[in-house]
Amino acid sequence: MSRRAAPARLLLRPALLLGVALLTAGGAPAAPDHRPAIARLLALPVTVGLVGASERPVFAWVEMRAGVRNIWLLPAPGEQPRRLTDRAADDGIDLHSLALSRDGARIAWTQGGDAEFPDLTPPNSAHAPGGGSETVWVRATTVGAAPRSLGEGHAPVFSPDGSRLAFVSGGALLLAPVSEGATTKLAQLPGAIEDLSWSPDGKRLLFVSRRGDHGLVALFDLASGTLTYPDPAMTQDVSPIFSPDGGAIAFVRTTTPPYGATGTEAAYWSVRVVDLATGAAHTAWRAAPGEGGSYYGTRTANLFWSADDRLLFPSEASGWVHVLAVPARGGAAIDLTPGAAEVENFTLSADRRTLLYAGNQGDLERRHLWRRALAGGSAQQVTAGDGIEGFPTVAGDALALVASGVRTPPHVALVPLGGGLMPLATGGAPAETAEFVLPEPVRFTAEDGVIVHATLFRARGKGRHPALIFLHGGPRRQMLPAFHLMPYYASAYLLNQHLAMDGFDVLAINYRSGTGYGRAFREAAETGREGASEYRDVLAAARWLAAREDVDARRIGLWGGSWGGYLTALGLARDSGTFAAGVDLHGVHDLVRTPPPMLPPDMQVRWRETAWQSSPAAALDRWRSPVLLVHGDDDRNVDFAQSVRLAEALTARRVPLETLMLPDERHEFFRYQSWLAAYAATDAFLARTLGGSATQ
Repeated sequence: MSRRAAPARLLLRPALLLGVALLTAGGAPAAPDHRPAIARLLALPVTVGLVGASERPVFAWVEMRAGVRNIWLLPAPGEQPRRLTDRAADDGIDLHSLALSRDGARIAWTQGGDAEFPDLTPPNSAHAPGGGSETVWVRATTVGAAPRSLGEGHAPVFSPDGSRLAFVSGGALLLAPVSEGATTKLAQLPGAIEDLSWSPDGKRLLFVSRRGDHGLVALFDLASGTLTYPDPAMTQDVSPIFSPDGGAIAFVRTTTPPYGATGTEAAYWSVRVVDLATGAAHTAWRAAPGEGGSYYGTRTANLFWSADDRLLFPSEASGWVHVLAVPARGGAAIDLTPGAAEVENFTLSADRRTLLYAGNQGDLERRHLWRRALAGGSAQQVTAGDGIEGFPTVAGDALALVASGVRTPPHVALVPLGGGLMPLATGGAPAETAEFVLPEPVRFTAEDGVIVHATLFRARGKGRHPALIFLHGGPRRQMLPAFHLMPYYASAYLLNQHLAMDGFDVLAINYRSGTGYGRAFREAAETGREGASEYRDVLAAARWLAAREDVDARRIGLWGGSWGGYLTALGLARDSGTFAAGVDLHGVHDLVRTPPPMLPPDMQVRWRETAWQSSPAAALDRWRSPVLLVHGDDDRNVDFAQSVRLAEALTARRVPLETLMLPDERHEFFRYQSWLAAYAATDAFLARTLGGSATQ
């Protein structure tokens, strides 16, 4: 809409929250809003950051409820979870990087900062006059214990005896006693420190020193105060771990394929082992050229040392993310999770003899828990159904995970030995929303033959509906037919459900370059700035919707965030005749960047031209459809200037435009009120520009 229409948006937002009538695109009153308000939906509790103690069945996690973050503890199976913190404000201060001592007697965490960018200036989304902060805290897990601040930093890790905490701040390696005493700086390194861990005897610290285009595995000896770099190379080394006896370390060594390479023409990564007594290093396993020639890890830990002296790690040699096992001394690797499916995260049982993993074996649209004994035999499915399970976490002899359902947000559940789930409630039964529609997995084919997977949220009400295509970000993501386990996409799922109850058919598509469907789909040719081939999947979605008898083909819109915002803007710019309106949250609009290194000058020119033609900015003269732009001005993922420049260009072209700027917010909004403002504005904008169902 034009800027003159902005006051109407302000009037509609309270109407949305109070559940009174909205106006349709034609100006006629819609039926009273009997659906749950966005405010209530976004206030549903969501669980993140599940951790466990290694020696006792003690679990801890963070619950977010209407923007209020608190840490919860399960002292033992059979007991009730209890809250360890007493936070009550939607202040945007994150709680993350939880750690439990081995016996579960103490817990540490990072308060504030941004877990994605922990070494940048901390966010301040609540506009505190003193700015944001990022500090490490520790306390006993007993009732009434007082927390203690250890100072600025993040990523705390307990020593084996639980008496000390190591943590980091940029390139500073820090150490603090848990009970009393000052924090000391052990070392200062260039760049940042990642993947910090203790040796089993508590005498050394292992980590990666990340230095931009390379990363080195480093060891700090506490007794001598010396720093060493075992087996350094011109590579990015990741995921270092100690052997169970502490006598050796292993890590993944990676090389980035150069621009123009497919990642399949050479061996770009290996698993290295270093004997700490002699310094001798060897390659336990090396990738072969082909599908798994370049490294792609999961979103959690990626290297484990089993009880039978094997190393477990992810590989795409099959074309899918699987877990392989190889003897630490070197030898042939065994695929532990064969089949046309992917592992999303994995771990080992307490005795390190069983692989536990979450993946989409047997159902590409969902995630369930599986187990496989390392001694042999086939994998066994532990959970099933219409929900999603992930992040298996071991504590003592107990197993827990994060689970969700079609109507149930992410929550912690115990996994009994016999299988199934025992949800843990933090104040009554796990939250559930009975009004939700049942999402339907669907498939269709793009014009070049690529099969597109999607989830359809059918509109409530009769008659011909307007329709929306939801576009996830990443683009390395996958939307699922239930609550996503990532809070950002759990919120998007909520809005898709709300929009379906608002009279929209919503089609959440998993376009090429996303995850879940194998390497060939994720690494599809000419995506993004190399040609925007994923846009073909967006057009295929529009054709699929337009062919439905219950969809009004004149009222098809787009909405999405980040890379989904990019595709929303691309659709509105290139095909305003197909897409009648759109909501673009923190999207990318100009893909031109500095060309990749070591490109000849003529190729640099072609690279820039292709990136430009793949950008929404290249088609602005064809843009006619109204758009709502939403962006936080402290975004560290997508430059806020991307939206500012687009708003300027659309204003000059008299394109109907609305904007919502969120001061001091990051990419993934830290405050509930920011999500509420963004989604309420989205709902109201789409109701005005596309209207609701013809017959409620």
